[in-house]
This record gives sequence, structure tokens and C-alpha cells, in this order.
Amino acid sequence: MTIYIGSDHAGYELKELVKKHFEGRFEFVDKGTFSSESVDYPDFAHAVAEGVLNEKDGVGILICGTGNGMAITANKHAGIRAALCWDPAISALAKQHNNANILVLPARFISSEKAIDTIDSFFNAEFEGGRHQRRIDKINL
Repeated sequence: MTIYIGSDHAGYELKELVKKHFEGRFEFVDKGTFSSESVDYPDFAHAVAEGVLNEKDGVGILICGTGNGMAITANKHAGIRAALCWDPAISALAKQHNNANILVLPARFISSEKAIDTIDSFFNAEFEGGRHQRRIDKINL
């Protein structure tokens, strides 16, 4: 599976840890940033969102300090359902009920271990469809 991944400076270290941990299981397309030097999170949120939208069944991971900026920015793209998750149960539900296609992690508020578990849960879950699809169909304006 190919995953588009991006972070700002606050999420850089966690992004690198995630890539290393899942090496061999996932192929990553890293949209930056490539250091812990201060950057503007929207640049990376847009890049990941565009990558996800340009690939059939594309998926992504975004990481910043709180996760809020990344989620808000990515969700400006029609067809993106970016879910801010800090717990495995929440990430599973984001996939099962919302068919989230981008997982957003809050680097300053989640441990490395919890981040890995949250990612595992997200990618092991499956969209349930049914009544949830009807609701998703009402999201885009």
C-alpha cells in the first residue's frame, strides 16, 4: 500500500519514526517537510491531499503539533476526509464510519507508541458502508 505522508516541523520527528517503523509494510510518498526547521503546515497538507485525490483509493497521514491545522487544511479539498485521531479506537471508527482517507496525528499530544497503534488500527479497519455511506454522500458542498 502506498501512503502519502507529510508533516510540519512539529511533526517531523514522528513522521520519520512512522516511516521507519512501517518500512516494508507500506510504501511512503513523503511530501515533506524534511527537517525540524519552522515551516507552514498548509503547504504539506495540500500536497498530501492532492496526492491522495490523484490516486484511486489514495490514503495519507499528516502530522503536526496539534493536528488541527493539518486537518482543517486537508478538509478544504472536496473528497478528502481527514480525521484527527489520537487513539486506536478513534482511528478505527474514523475509517469504519467516515471512510477517512487521511489520518491526522497530533505529535505534541501523542506518544510514539500510541501513534503506531493508532496507525495500525486505522489501516486494519474497513469502511462499513451502508448508513455511513449515505452520510458521507452529504459532506461535500
